[in-house]
Amino acid sequence: MSSQPTEASAPLIPMPSLTPDALRAAVAEIVPSRLPELNEHLARAATSAQRTSSVGPLRAFTAHWGTVVNIERWPQRAARFHSCEELAADPLADPEDARAAASEIGHILRTAGEEIGV
Repeated sequence: MSSQPTEASAPLIPMPSLTPDALRAAVAEIVPSRLPELNEHLARAATSAQRTSSVGPLRAFTAHWGTVVNIERWPQRAARFHSCEELAADPLADPEDARAAASEIGHILRTAGEEIGV
């Protein structure tokens, strides 16, 4: 991990190591509703890694869930991310507002990924 975001609130948990077990424990603590999704993704990644004899699918898994955890562990960042997701997906939203929200989602994802080195 390279740097911590500057936010008024402290993170809910420290950033875990980018291993399946550590990420599963973090998700179970801060966004338990997403645990089934993580477990499914891990099973698919492990199967794909075995089938292709490549660690690429497992690296993609840890990059994805590391980014998710790094967003969700910061309450203000997570709230803004989810607010932007809702606005970007709203078919009744002003198109300019929806584009701005989608752009901010991309910024949050890039920043969270860069902070953990992915």
